Amino acid sequence: MKMPLALPAALATIAAAFTALPAQAQNAYANPVTSEVLQGWDLPDGRRVAALRLTLAPGWKTYWRSPGDAGIPPSFDWSLARNLKSVAITWPTPSVYVDNGMRSIGYSGQLVIPLHVTSARAGKPVRLRGTMALGVCADVCIPHEIDFDTMLDAPDTSPTPAIVAALADVPYSASEAKVASATCRLRPLDDGMEIEAHVTLPNTGGNEVAVIETGTPDLWISEARTTRKGNTLIAVSEMMHANGGAFGIDRSDVRITILGGNYAVDVKGCTAG
Repeated sequence: MKMPLALPAALATIAAAFTALPAQAQNAYANPVTSEVLQGWDLPDGRRVAALRLTLAPGWKTYWRSPGDAGIPPSFDWSLARNLKSVAITWPTPSVYVDNGMRSIGYSGQLVIPLHVTSARAGKPVRLRGTMALGVCADVCIPHEIDFDTMLDAPDTSPTPAIVAALADVPYSASEAKVASATCRLRPLDDGMEIEAHVTLPNTGGNEVAVIETGTPDLWISEARTTRKGNTLIAVSEMMHANGGAFGIDRSDVRITILGGNYAVDVKGCTAG
């Protein structure tokens, strides 16, 4: 099993390639994505549903939380926010792209990312100030950074249509998709571990793609080999810790997302198989 470039090294390589482009070409890539914060509305439990809306230039795409071997994972920094206790991010169902034989998972056009915001002091406005680091790709892939700074201080209980649409475009839960069972077999490898997931559920349509996440920090997981036998979808990935050391997997933290031609399914947790 061969581990890909460490993320910082990969970003440095991409950035160097971008810097090497002629000035005219750099100008063409100067603004591949624009952003705005949608104020959203207040929930009865005191949380606020806001969103970050990204608009990608024609021909550009960006990546889902688990971007595949060919992508750059997005990340958020909320350290400059004020009166912020927590932010729960909801990712709409992504698309699967294959470029030059490499698979990536992400979005093109417009992306609305719902944010469930919890304030540190109830009833006080939240200054939603932060940074999103992401990768964007067209003919080349480049790292990009978005800064945003908005006061969530206008009480409102009317749902925002764009956010409602994004929340409706999430994968089905296991119960909604009639998942009968989800098991995971773990097998040690010389330099890591193999995970084989068996999910029993109706066919989701077309060429099904499974993505396995473990919740374990600094863990590299290979693109899953996905097959189906009757009502059972089988996904196999290899895992390796970034520093090459030992690691453990808690099956209750394993997340299996199945991206089908008709719909997607989000399976949280698996049992020993």
